Amino acid sequence: MIQIDINRVNQELKDKSPQDIVRWAINIAKNPLVTTNFRPYEAAILHLVSAQKKDIKVIWCDTGYNTPNTYKHAEAVIKTLDLNVKLYVPKQTVAHRNVVMGIPDVNDPNHKKFTEQVKLEPFTRVFLEHKPDLWFTNLRKGQTTFRDSIDVVSIDKNGVIKVSPFYNFSDEALDAYLEKHNLPNEFKYFDPTKVLGNRECGLHA
Repeated sequence: MIQIDINRVNQELKDKSPQDIVRWAINIAKNPLVTTNFRPYEAAILHLVSAQKKDIKVIWCDTGYNTPNTYKHAEAVIKTLDLNVKLYVPKQTVAHRNVVMGIPDVNDPNHKKFTEQVKLEPFTRVFLEHKPDLWFTNLRKGQTTFRDSIDVVSIDKNGVIKVSPFYNFSDEALDAYLEKHNLPNEFKYFDPTKVLGNRECGLHA
């Protein structure tokens, strides 16, 4: 694993551009990857990172519950940016789960099991198979209480360095980035594990 002084690094990167942050991260990483679910504004992080490392592994953990709009958006972004996508899906199909469990409410005891099946297990598989030392995300300040507590660079529970180049960007700033680079956006996104807003699904918390 990469050893860094988190506080010093975040101080050094505080006023750097997203491009500079990605450049710094790629220079220290031996096996970086970027994760996506093609939710709103994901095209920005995918463009930003792939522009500097064309062959970077783009991990798409597809819950199987995305809207038709999201799947069309994903295909368009993958084609436009020529992404090196590695697709991960739950071991049980949506059709099977709909019969035995459905989509439990967040207060249902089955919600934890549901989240484990559709998000945490595929994500755990990613890290076991690819063993990244650095992980690019599109986390931003102001999204949840947890995300407000981290910074541009943090370390996840597995010791992997997590880099969020757009951490200090507002929606308006990301809108401008997408427009500048002629990138699409898509807002008809559905996350079955987050029936309530302002919750972490467990991947980042």
